[in-house]
Amino acid sequence: MSQPIKRTLSIIAIIIASAAFGMILTADLGWMKRSSAQQTSSMTVESSVQPVAVTIPSFAAIADRVMPAVVSITTTEVLKESEVRRRQGGGTDPFEFFFPDPRRPPRQNEDDDERQQKSGGSGFIISNDGYILTNNHVIENATKVEVHYGDDENGNGGTTVQAKVIGRDPATDLALIKIDGTNLPTVRLGDSDRIRRGDWAIAIGNPLQFSNTMTVGVISAKGRSLGISEATQSFENFIQTDAAINFGNSGGPLLNINGEVIGINTAIRAYAQNLGFATPVNVAKKILTQLRERGKVTRGYLGISIRDVEARPGTREAFNLPSNEGAVVEAVREGEPADRAGIQNGDVIVGVDQMKVRKTRDLIDYVSDQPPGSTVKVSLFRNGQRKTVSVRTTERPLTAAEGEEAPTNETQSPARNKLGVSVQEITAGVRQRYGIADAMQGIVITDVKSVSAAGEAGLAEGDVITEVGGQRVSSIAQFREIVERAKSGQYLRMYISRPARSGRAQSFFAIVQVP
Repeated sequence: MSQPIKRTLSIIAIIIASAAFGMILTADLGWMKRSSAQQTSSMTVESSVQPVAVTIPSFAAIADRVMPAVVSITTTEVLKESEVRRRQGGGTDPFEFFFPDPRRPPRQNEDDDERQQKSGGSGFIISNDGYILTNNHVIENATKVEVHYGDDENGNGGTTVQAKVIGRDPATDLALIKIDGTNLPTVRLGDSDRIRRGDWAIAIGNPLQFSNTMTVGVISAKGRSLGISEATQSFENFIQTDAAINFGNSGGPLLNINGEVIGINTAIRAYAQNLGFATPVNVAKKILTQLRERGKVTRGYLGISIRDVEARPGTREAFNLPSNEGAVVEAVREGEPADRAGIQNGDVIVGVDQMKVRKTRDLIDYVSDQPPGSTVKVSLFRNGQRKTVSVRTTERPLTAAEGEEAPTNETQSPARNKLGVSVQEITAGVRQRYGIADAMQGIVITDVKSVSAAGEAGLAEGDVITEVGGQRVSSIAQFREIVERAKSGQYLRMYISRPARSGRAQSFFAIVQVP
């Protein structure tokens, strides 16, 4: 064999031996460096937290336990024919509550302008002797209330009895009715303060007359205010859920995963999907004793209209406040407790007795819980200075809305170019044109530029400006002086009286940022 061939064979043998030796070392001793891909994979396996096994619960046991205590309520009401047609037409209210019976009875007399209307809702038994909690709007104005309960799981059987209305509270839209019975099935009342967004929510009731219906979802939000009516707007504090709620669910229970009532199904957003609202059960627990013993609820009352400081940008700066917490007094009703105690519009309430007032809800709930005739100490800021006044509460009227308010030759003011408003001094003709009360003093807005500081603040034609920056104004000259003195970027608070052109008159503060 030639020398070159021998050299070549030797080199090949050395390479093969080296490779084999390297494989032995790395396999037996782990000396071979891992690739980045190997390293990442290994680290992922070693450092990952093992997922917790999640078991979707069955709600069958809750259904078996709770369904027997959920009742169907049918009410009979005598209505004018015009009202029947209005209801059948749907009206314009986007919130729907109960399910009217679609079967129209034949008219016996075409000249008869009244007929009976049957409606349906739900409720649930809270005591074994027959007390039932439901919505006020389910039984309001009813001449007859019937309760059906005890169906089997297929909706068969059961008992129908007449019920007696024990008590109603329009402010919270709750009612207590009673049927005769002993050892009736009941549901447990839970604690709505402990629920969290994302918790399970279970709705039971009789939607669209389908009895014993259960739907499941989650708590979508808390503390919702819908402005359903003047009677309820101060106390609206709804739980929002995506558990399906439909016509006829009103008054039925909203349950937690333990089958305890956390809310009373009250309203739906008719033109949306899975937007249901329930009154927190803790609201009901507070008033049950009064409903049972007195048939109504009495609450403490100050006689003011308020809104959250944080509701409108610039309020803190405009009122010279230390924080965005508190309730701005928009209006004080003449002769009511707050008026007698010297509280003024523009005061910002930050405390009551020993409790801090961060939002209007804090003040409304606290004062409402006090018996009429009790004295509360109200802490407030007035023109940047802190004060404390004592107020003796009175009984809250049923129609009161103590809470957030849903809020000629013309003389052109130079403020038109700065804030976007045209104003005029009030004359007899102006009063007649805009419906301004004789006693009202100030200047009237005759035009608002839509894209302007005034337009963004919600000012409108016909609004009467009575104060700017805490100073009363009764002439265009006074208004002009204050506005021209304001610096760019400054927030001006304007006290506005809006005549009752549609609905009721309003008084409120508008916060206008100077361009």
